[in-house]
Amino acid sequence: MPNKLSKAENWPTLVQDRLTAWGKCINTQRLRQRIAVADLSARLGISRTTLLRMEKGDPGAGAGAYLTALLALGIIDQAAPALPAALWQGDYGQRVKLSRQEKGADDAEYF
Repeated sequence: MPNKLSKAENWPTLVQDRLTAWGKCINTQRLRQRIAVADLSARLGISRTTLLRMEKGDPGAGAGAYLTALLALGIIDQAAPALPAALWQGDYGQRVKLSRQEKGADDAEYF
């Protein structure tokens, strides 16, 4: 089994708080809807262990797994509302290109 990419204490507090809230939400809704861990994990295509980790807010579980669980439980719009289109649509302008000075090309050779 592969190692986790990072530990929870390495993630920003806000991110960890959101994952913990999503995990509690998944657990609460699963219990309210009387869905067994085995049934929900099978529906999501993940292991029981992964679902239990998600319910604890583990950042090692993928964001896609969290969002799919929220969708399967019918609460995605409340727990993770869609982003306003202004944040991801529109004119991006030109690509960012740093000058030689900004890149540090004026510094001594790197190697």
